[in-house]
Amino acid sequence: MTTLSSSPSAVSSSPSAVRRRRRLLTRRARRAGLNLLGLLVATILFGRFAQAAQYAAIEGQPGAAAAVLENMRGNWTVTPAIAANRNMDVVHRTVGRPGVILVGEGSPARLASLLAAEKKRVARVAYEVPIVEFQVGNGEGQIPVSKLQRKIMRLPRQLKPTAVSDINHRLKALQPSLQAPKGPLPRNIRQPKMPRPKAR
Repeated sequence: MTTLSSSPSAVSSSPSAVRRRRRLLTRRARRAGLNLLGLLVATILFGRFAQAAQYAAIEGQPGAAAAVLENMRGNWTVTPAIAANRNMDVVHRTVGRPGVILVGEGSPARLASLLAAEKKRVARVAYEVPIVEFQVGNGEGQIPVSKLQRKIMRLPRQLKPTAVSDINHRLKALQPSLQAPKGPLPRNIRQPKMPRPKAR
């Protein structure tokens, strides 16, 4: 009757071989993780550079704030140019879960009264609803157009979706308060659009 004999060297080396395989697999997993992390960082940086280029393309143009509002992610109801004066200062309105947000473009001195009047009009129908004001521009007390979306997205969500729908329904009763601009009426005015980054 024959008995099976095992090699002592093979038995003693098998645990070390397992450990070597584990170390090899661990190194490969780390390298794969680093590659994925590098790809993710590159994608984020490219997205930020493309967004910065988009903001730079519309900076200083009339209606730039409205273009940013209409391109925000999420459930927002944007109404551009709900109020304006003869100096082409303009107020836009967006409604979302933070409440009613009024965004003014133009001279800080003139926008203060324009925003105050529009806030009073909105409060008549959107009572007990938060109303937030922003001025977009490079003047004192204003925020750059590149920071507008970040400011709005960081506002606390205080309303439920049903309340937002109710506010939008009530705001439809308000008529835009616009004044005729000074001088001849410009033709073919178009609101600037957020340019898309070029594909590489």
